[in-house]
Amino acid sequence: MSTELGRRDVLGAGAVAAAGGGLAALPLRALSNASDDAHRLWFDAPGERWVDGLPVGNGRLGAMVRGGIDREIVSLNEDTLWSGYPGTDGNPDARTALPGVRAATFAGDYHAADDRAKRMQGPYSNSYAPLGDLTIALNDGGAVRDYRRTLDLDEAVAGVSYVAGQTRFTREVFVSHPAQLAVVRLTAQGGAINADVSLATLLRGTTRATENRIVLHGKAPAYAAPNYQKVAEPIRYDDAAGKGMMFAAIADVVTDGGSATASGATIAVRGARSVEIRIAAATGFRRFDQAPDLPIAAIKAKAAAALEAARNTGHAALRAAHVADHQRLYRRAELTLAGASGSTPRRRAGNERKSDPGLAALLFHFGRYLLIASSRPGTQPANLQGIWNAEVRPPWSSNHTTNINTEMNYWPAEVANLADCHTALFDWLDHVAVRGAGVARGYYGMPGWCLHHNSDVWAMANPVGEGDATPVWANWPMGGPWLMQHLWQHYAFGGDLVLLRDRAWPLMRSCAEFCAAWLVANPADGRLTTTPSISPENEFLVPDGKKASISVGCTMDLALTRELFANCIAAAALLKVDAAFAAKLRGLVDQLEPYRVGSHGQLLEWSKEFAEAEPGHRHISHLYPLYPGDEFTPRRTPEWARAVATSMQRREDNGGAQTGWSRAWATCIWARMGDAARAGRSIDAFFKSSTLDNLFDTHPSDKGPIFQIDGNFGITAAIAEMLVQSHDGAIALLPALPLAWRDGSVRGLRARGGVTVDQRWRAGALEQAELAFVSAGEMLVRLPAGRRVRAATRGGTAVALRAEPAGLRLRARAGDRITLTIGAA
Repeated sequence: MSTELGRRDVLGAGAVAAAGGGLAALPLRALSNASDDAHRLWFDAPGERWVDGLPVGNGRLGAMVRGGIDREIVSLNEDTLWSGYPGTDGNPDARTALPGVRAATFAGDYHAADDRAKRMQGPYSNSYAPLGDLTIALNDGGAVRDYRRTLDLDEAVAGVSYVAGQTRFTREVFVSHPAQLAVVRLTAQGGAINADVSLATLLRGTTRATENRIVLHGKAPAYAAPNYQKVAEPIRYDDAAGKGMMFAAIADVVTDGGSATASGATIAVRGARSVEIRIAAATGFRRFDQAPDLPIAAIKAKAAAALEAARNTGHAALRAAHVADHQRLYRRAELTLAGASGSTPRRRAGNERKSDPGLAALLFHFGRYLLIASSRPGTQPANLQGIWNAEVRPPWSSNHTTNINTEMNYWPAEVANLADCHTALFDWLDHVAVRGAGVARGYYGMPGWCLHHNSDVWAMANPVGEGDATPVWANWPMGGPWLMQHLWQHYAFGGDLVLLRDRAWPLMRSCAEFCAAWLVANPADGRLTTTPSISPENEFLVPDGKKASISVGCTMDLALTRELFANCIAAAALLKVDAAFAAKLRGLVDQLEPYRVGSHGQLLEWSKEFAEAEPGHRHISHLYPLYPGDEFTPRRTPEWARAVATSMQRREDNGGAQTGWSRAWATCIWARMGDAARAGRSIDAFFKSSTLDNLFDTHPSDKGPIFQIDGNFGITAAIAEMLVQSHDGAIALLPALPLAWRDGSVRGLRARGGVTVDQRWRAGALEQAELAFVSAGEMLVRLPAGRRVRAATRGGTAVALRAEPAGLRLRARAGDRITLTIGAA
């Protein structure tokens, strides 16, 4: 059975667990004690703002730690705490408006199309809400010296240490996945802790302290308007059951020595050698389609149960279980590059003068860390800020934005060996498809399911805007096919045939039904196209010089449709089902409008070469066929790849890629192109313009930087793409290694076909690689230019290789680890 990669020839194995690489042949650090600057962010001052904090989380509970001296604020989140409640999908005007929108676009009356499309809009998404702040007011006394604030990525622990007077004070914060608790521990060596501990929320709520316990309970708004919408009453509460989410947080404060006295909403600690605060939280969320009407007593009991379950577990055991659980995921992969020394802010500033490869490795590990901390099996998927948010009206509602951001959050999941973190997205998609089927019927009179630009914990799928938003984002209807790529990639990397059959195929097939019905014949040439068609958030200029949003057959629409249909055809063949449906899709693909190249040699974004309103626009949606898609590749379709490169360069030349996620996508494009120089420069640009000192990805704003987590995940995927690629039928080793990364090693990356890849290089030249196979089969391997295999062994025994024009072919057995020793050609 062949294990050549790519959509056209994908491993057809049974369920495969994510494998961690080993590569005993390489002298790679085993991470037995990874608490060093390669896996640690550190600072010599507290974080002044929430956005400067250090994130910890277990997928469900999140905490942001600022590390204050007089006052520590630990901001808390719970991933199901959102405004609102299950809504309705109906808009009776939408279905009747569709023919008029289509007629206007085919007639070239794009302004009329935009106006008519507003009749097809529905309500906005709900907002992800902050739970509350744990505040520890400290009275340590004396001037502070030797301050250090750290985030240990390997242990998933945020720490603070300093000396005041003659006392060494330390603080640790972690969020345990096994215990489902946030834990804060303070110690005083040579002195005592005096602190006032309290809980408060920005939502409607009350707090009471009794003995050693603080209980906060409250309710989220029934409605929270997006932060960009100007309305008279943006936050509305409703006392009715189920009209807004009830929630509770409970903090137990336990001291070693000294005293703890409850008064009102505060516990006063005096004279303690150490203090441990354990925090549990719960909400009234039931399901995406059920009102959150659990009584507050039941919610409190759910939170209290987590504390009770850990009551007899000491701190050392609780911490050890947390670290072991985290490292089970985190230690699957490691990138080692030489780097500068110093604090993370100092290294980030220094990177502007000279590339710091070790800082890029730290950024890669930080992205993996954030995915583990914000997306676990059984949780909600990571939103625009992962699981960390401090505002009742957060930026863009901190929702699931599906025209790039939600997808980018999961770009590194498979290649970085965190496939199980991907499953939270799949669970949510099950729900979105239910709501999306109602939207497809009610808004468009079509089968299957669809998803538009925004969604939330209630799995809303309708176009947003309430009749008043620009269609360039509000009406975009192609979230479904883009997210279906994630299900297919999960199969392509891991070979999980059970998930493909039982979960992915029904979702993919139904999404393809909608996309097939969405196609319409273009009167100009009779070919199938899409309309209303929108290239996400980018407008074009029409002859009157004004901007317009909606046209016919944008490149991204065609790319997503082609990809989904091709993946459905491949899945039907693997599963031996629905041959007639696959044949129908094959016929539709043959009738689709072609891609087009413009006058500058660029890949056209729209079906016509419109004048661009923003030549440097942040979105590069039309480049999808190269990345994250694989329809275009430099080897298989060089002419289309050149058109993509021209488009990308034109975007950058006109000031594009200025948001964090946009720069991350550009880096992925250059890596996929095999352009090591541009990819390396793009990483440096990300550090300079799109990160804070704590390496959080940012979106520029007049009011200061806005944290968006998508760029962190996108740049992690880009770094992996520089080191290994497997999208075009072969495993390419070091396909885009930046020049500055002269010496290094990587282990634990995954390639399509269930192969784990480890590599070591020196002076920019690959010296050794090891491929670990889950299943038997053949594999094509492609080396960097100028390198050849000197020896291929399996446990000391030679392995036969066959040279082909596209690379070296080898045959592996299930469980094989094949080592390639590599030298100059």
